[in-house]
Amino acid sequence: MPFQIGIVGVGYAGFDSMTPGLSTRELMFEAATRAYEDAGIDPRKDVQSFVCCTEDFWEGISITDEYMPDQLGAVLRPLCTISSDGIIGLATACMHIMSGIADVAVVESHSKISDVVNPDEIASFAYDPVYTHHHFDADPRFLAGMEMARYLKETGTKREYCAQVAVKNKKNALSNPRGVHGANIDKGIVMNSQVAASPLTELESSKGIDASIVFVLASAQKARKLGDHTVWIKGIGWSSDTPVVEDRDLARAEYVEQAAGRAYKMANIRSPASYLDLAEVDDTYSYKELQSLEALKLATKGKAGKMVDAGAFDIDGRLPVNASGGSLGVGHLLEATGLHRTLEAVMQLRGQAGRLQVPSAKRALVQSWRGIPTATGAVAVLGN
Repeated sequence: MPFQIGIVGVGYAGFDSMTPGLSTRELMFEAATRAYEDAGIDPRKDVQSFVCCTEDFWEGISITDEYMPDQLGAVLRPLCTISSDGIIGLATACMHIMSGIADVAVVESHSKISDVVNPDEIASFAYDPVYTHHHFDADPRFLAGMEMARYLKETGTKREYCAQVAVKNKKNALSNPRGVHGANIDKGIVMNSQVAASPLTELESSKGIDASIVFVLASAQKARKLGDHTVWIKGIGWSSDTPVVEDRDLARAEYVEQAAGRAYKMANIRSPASYLDLAEVDDTYSYKELQSLEALKLATKGKAGKMVDAGAFDIDGRLPVNASGGSLGVGHLLEATGLHRTLEAVMQLRGQAGRLQVPSAKRALVQSWRGIPTATGAVAVLGN
């Protein structure tokens, strides 16, 4: 029996560098209201499970579960909070549905990074408290710089190919109404921008924005009763590599390889590069898109950069990658980043992507990474 969970509703709010007129809870309420209207459901009657993806450190308060139910219509209803990326939240909802404890589940995640005074300090807390955090007074992106340098060396990828990722994604974002950091620039401007963590530059590093995203998921039987614009989750997988930075192969995204292997097996995909019509993959940093494409088997090792430079992953290329603009062009959404990838893919598969629409899009892949210094990510295969 094939795996099939339906995405029957989606809503979002925010997508701006700052949202001073809306609190986190108000963003969540707006996104949830739109998702429920899109799905044609009443959360108080039709939803059996609510899942939120957030982290106490980013919220600035402990036990954030206590602050989630009201704005989602989940008061006195089953709700759990996952301290991980939004695609893992989708996987949790899928498990709830497949287990039979729910036939409709809601997944929410958000970013209110504009309220965070010292985001670098929070990111630094994720490093080893004995050997790393207390011994490095540095931008926490130093690990991204080390990964990028190792990736370039091991794969023989040219430095300017990473810059081309930023050029492509920022240009794509100019056509996306959610694109906060869209720009028309060239490789020279990217490579000559301020260094973030050598060889990584600031224009190759995504910037945080505010938004909330809500998905309504349903069992196959229920989904067929809730409208005609359902997008199906065909396969999903997630993985965590070792938390010990010194033990990792910095040139590879092994967690992506593992997560993709599970998602592809579930969706019965043997040749992902020829099967998919588009992909929304992690581009928190420019090199991450190339590294992820190779881990996802959408490019052979060391070839992703050359393919980007040749236009293979442009909107009108062989396989559009991050047609939305990704995190570099739209903005980074903390734990909601995976849901942003999924949102953009769902809009494409529904034929609602406007100027970014990929013609005849039927099958898409979304992939997330939780960010430095983690080695945790998830992959989902979506289809009509």
